[in-house]
Amino acid sequence: MYSRAQDAAEMAQSVVLITGCSSGIGLAMAVKLAKDPQQRFKVVATMRNLERRGPLEEAAGEELGQTLEIKQLDVCDAASIHACVESLPDRHIDVVVNNAGVGMIGPIECQSIEEMKAVFDTNFFGAVRVIKEVYPDMKKRRSGHIVVISSVMGLQGIMFNDVYTASKFAIEGFCESLVIQALKFNVFISLIEPGPVVTEFEAKLYEDAEHGDYSSTDPDTAEMFTNMYLNNSKVIFNSIGQSPEEIAEHLLKVLTAELPPFRHQTNAMYTPLTALKHIDPTGNMATDAFYKMVFQYDRVMKASLMCLKMLRWKAQKLNNGMKMLGLK
Repeated sequence: MYSRAQDAAEMAQSVVLITGCSSGIGLAMAVKLAKDPQQRFKVVATMRNLERRGPLEEAAGEELGQTLEIKQLDVCDAASIHACVESLPDRHIDVVVNNAGVGMIGPIECQSIEEMKAVFDTNFFGAVRVIKEVYPDMKKRRSGHIVVISSVMGLQGIMFNDVYTASKFAIEGFCESLVIQALKFNVFISLIEPGPVVTEFEAKLYEDAEHGDYSSTDPDTAEMFTNMYLNNSKVIFNSIGQSPEEIAEHLLKVLTAELPPFRHQTNAMYTPLTALKHIDPTGNMATDAFYKMVFQYDRVMKASLMCLKMLRWKAQKLNNGMKMLGLK
């Protein structure tokens, strides 16, 4: 298989267009690449509403206008995507990072079809619109890298994330189909699959869910969601949730790899769970494991997560100490 290390053009500064940069993961990725000590990247950080550019401008600092520029782009509007790409010199984009996304949690009886379509319009069709705009140029140049910020939920469904998971399964299947053709044109595709990430976006999603109206479903399901799922989610985010900056570190690894991976999970805690599907083609093993983990061994799961939280805290403290001593 072709290796990007063979491409002499790689020595030049790579133009990286990132969607959804007003906050969270997108903001962290844009700043991480723009502040690269080797100045390997020219970042085009985009967002739907430019009035929300303040936090990114502040975080970018001196890099704003140098290795980072901010442009308007709405992934749900093909004309907006086209205008953004047309505004770039020769429409040249080396890497596109499809990060813009929305979430949805809760019982499906409480979610309208229109709300479900809106999730797909951003998470699936939004990424597809961007790829359709930049892919032909990459094929002509015989060079490019398409990155999609997916999720472990693009590999394994999680209770009460039915529609969000479906949107991630869709983009994973799309990329899995496209990658074979793309490689023939020396265009790489990478799916970055985080687990829980602690962002203001996620916090708002779960805060709204706590005050939601679940009268459209049965009492047992409403109780299951509000008292079990939401409480367990807090424990999971607090114990093994990653920061946007950690995801940005993983993006850098993927972009600088000699042979970019097709799939890259950022949280090793989820690897055994997603692997269960491939071990047992019937799906029974994964289904049974998740059922027992949720309904039978939830106390054990919570205790284990709290232990992991303590271990991560100690490891981070040790790592920071080593950095202060110049040992790392």
